[in-house]
Amino acid sequence: MTTPCLHRIRCGNQIWKNRDTFLDTVPGFKTFNLLYGPQHDDYTLFASHSVWESKNDFENWTKSEAFRKAHANAGGPKKDIYLGPPQFEGFESVV
Repeated sequence: MTTPCLHRIRCGNQIWKNRDTFLDTVPGFKTFNLLYGPQHDDYTLFASHSVWESKNDFENWTKSEAFRKAHANAGGPKKDIYLGPPQFEGFESVV
């Protein structure tokens, strides 16, 4: 039997693996990873991690057509697999 949490993990993995991010067309984009975190009874933590040449490149991406196209279906039929909207946390390299 598949638990609701495990079902959401599998659905989330498929959504991320199969989506077209359009990142390869965006200036300054370097890498992207979807990170699988701790699993709890009612949710599993995921983090999307991207690396950019500069903060400005990242900010430009968030205002771009590529961003709009990549997120066009964010509120679609599979939105029930998420506990809520993403929470942005930005970091800048120190070393």
